[in-house]
Amino acid sequence: MSITRHIDESKQQVVIKIDGRFDFAQHKAFRDAYRDIPAGSKTYVVDLSATSYLDSSALGMLLLLREHAGGDSSPVKIQGCGEDVQRVLKIANFEKLFHIG
Repeated sequence: MSITRHIDESKQQVVIKIDGRFDFAQHKAFRDAYRDIPAGSKTYVVDLSATSYLDSSALGMLLLLREHAGGDSSPVKIQGCGEDVQRVLKIANFEKLFHIG
C-alpha cells in the first residue's frame, strides 16, 4: 500500500494515487500528498484504480481534500474505481460531492 502524488503544472492538476487499502493507516500520507499545496490553487484527481478497499476514514479523508480544494466548488475528481470501491462511494452519496469517473 502506498500513496503517490504527481503534479502536472501545465494543467494545474494534482493526481493522488492510492495503491492497496485506503483506510486510517494512510491518513498522514494522504494528507501529506496535498497539504503543502496552497488551498484552492489546483484541481485534484484521486486515482483509485489500484485501491482494493475503502473504509469510512477514507471517506473522511476525501472530504478533507474536497474542503482543501475549495469546498462546494471543489475541483476534485475520483477516477478508476473498482466495483467494490464504487459501491462504497455510491452508498455514501459521494457522487453528489465529487466528479466520479
